[in-house]
Amino acid sequence: MANIVAATLSTDSDTGALLNEKPFEFWIDDSRPQNPVVEGAEFAYQKTNIVRVNDEGVKRAAKHIHDKMRLEAYTPRSWRTHPLHICPLEPYSAAEPLNKACLNWIFLISALNFSFWSEREGHPDRYGVMWQEGWASPKPALWTGYWSLVASLNRALQDDIPITDPNFYASETLCPDSLIEHIFRPAEGCSETVPLLPQRIAVMREVGFILCHGYGGSFQGFLDEFQRQHNDEGTALDLVHIVAQTFPSFRDEVYLDGRKVCLWKRAQILVAETWAAFYPAAPDAAHPLFPHGPAIHQLTMFADYRVPQILHHLRILAYPPSLVQLLRAGTLLPPGSPEELSLRAASIVAVERVRAEMLALQGAEPADSESGGAVSSVLIDFYLWDLAKRVERGEERIEGIKTADMVPTHRTRSIWY
Repeated sequence: MANIVAATLSTDSDTGALLNEKPFEFWIDDSRPQNPVVEGAEFAYQKTNIVRVNDEGVKRAAKHIHDKMRLEAYTPRSWRTHPLHICPLEPYSAAEPLNKACLNWIFLISALNFSFWSEREGHPDRYGVMWQEGWASPKPALWTGYWSLVASLNRALQDDIPITDPNFYASETLCPDSLIEHIFRPAEGCSETVPLLPQRIAVMREVGFILCHGYGGSFQGFLDEFQRQHNDEGTALDLVHIVAQTFPSFRDEVYLDGRKVCLWKRAQILVAETWAAFYPAAPDAAHPLFPHGPAIHQLTMFADYRVPQILHHLRILAYPPSLVQLLRAGTLLPPGSPEELSLRAASIVAVERVRAEMLALQGAEPADSESGGAVSSVLIDFYLWDLAKRVERGEERIEGIKTADMVPTHRTRSIWY
């Protein structure tokens, strides 16, 4: 795997026939399916009635985000600029081993992309992983939060441990629990270990088993079967549906007043990362994995704990004093609790409204445009998440609009985000 990487730089489940099931159908009209996350978020937002969307804040912040993204030329291709990302080779070839490896890497990262907040936030002994600055720079670097996951997997690959191969991590013989624990080992001087290690191991076994027993042991095999079932016309939303149906650990759903609310954070981010990683250099070129267009605008933001924080800072979201008190006290918010669900649902609703404002600023660009300049909640989320990290590190301050004090992220231990 180390050689492959170098090239880029010059559970119990009935899995076999799940893709044969008819996808869920949520229709706005006779031709365009609606993402149930949007409908569910609106319902939960109104029902919980704790976190509120500030419409004036939406308008001001939307213009700020619009201007900044245009100034920084922030497009789907920006994904390839992150130093820890493994990028596919171009022009695209399904037969290229690196592209298959890249898809497996994206899949495992999305499967394990949850719960990286630290009990020791702000302290030097919080959980972190020592690797290097990126694939292009061997200089040692300490990575925390989400990037500790990426650094852990990259470090293992560099050590010729095929940790992103489902055939490897599905096997307790080839990849025992002790090896996975070693892969996520903290840097020297850390007083914490990776959160939810047993749950991460369980997720790896589950998704690995499903891929190996139903789809040839790779995410590429899953995508091939997905497009075969959809006659090569499957969209990003179609893929999200199938991911949530097929893998129980991606099925991020709660019930509120007897109604199912789909949040699907990791299912959507898996599809979005795949879309961005393989986004063609020419904006008008066909996407190699979605030849008839991904319709990425149908996806929402990815409801986690980092984006609500920056939405509040930008005065897009308004928190009641009681919630601010809980956040400042570091109080655990159980998954599915009113406060936790309100934070996630309001974030989805807010970003949809920001997107609408940005579309208006761009002259009501057609919603089904797939150009690099098109507005999607996915790209807004990517930008806001990166912005939150820069603000947290003190690398950037929001200027030109009034902001609220940065309050801590909410604390929820969960495999969903």
